[in-house]
Amino acid sequence: MDESVRTISRTGDVSELYKLIQSDGNVLRRFDEVEFIETPLHVAADEGCIRFAMEMMKLKPSFARKLNQQGLSPIHLALEKGHNEMVLRFLQMDKDLVRVTGKNGETPLHYICKAGNHDSLLERFLKACPDCIRDVTTENRSALHIAAENKRLDVLQILIRMLKKKDYYREEVNRKDEDGNTALHIAARNNQTQV
Repeated sequence: MDESVRTISRTGDVSELYKLIQSDGNVLRRFDEVEFIETPLHVAADEGCIRFAMEMMKLKPSFARKLNQQGLSPIHLALEKGHNEMVLRFLQMDKDLVRVTGKNGETPLHYICKAGNHDSLLERFLKACPDCIRDVTTENRSALHIAAENKRLDVLQILIRMLKKKDYYREEVNRKDEDGNTALHIAARNNQTQV
């Protein structure tokens, strides 16, 4: 990435972005040409520059689904850095970002199931996209598997409450990962009696 673009993205200076666009109208096009690349939206998400990120989302919505070289999308990075307000703003602009798959097939919902339900993001994800609860990783692990593996009882309770409202409840609760384990198997192995 050109250092001037990186600096503008890191500082979140929208007026400088437009000056750069005035001098080179194709400055953002180059990012679309590379499959895995850190875009200005990735940098803004990593730094927590909400206003810049929202401007970038309007200019280049495709950047929100691009993965960087580490296999992370901008919403993954914002979650990782704890920029929850930015995550919510991403969802306002495109609720389907909840389902962007990154490294190992992990979605932002999977990340929350690992890290915990900070600022009620889990409920907001499930409200924005109820069927995201069915997404699985490359190891066929669901949100339930990941929550059980990471001993997140609070997350499991929310997921089960949500699943009980769905006609695919049994299917999801009994889903086996590639090793043949259900979430209950994982919880039992980790001695999680409450689960």
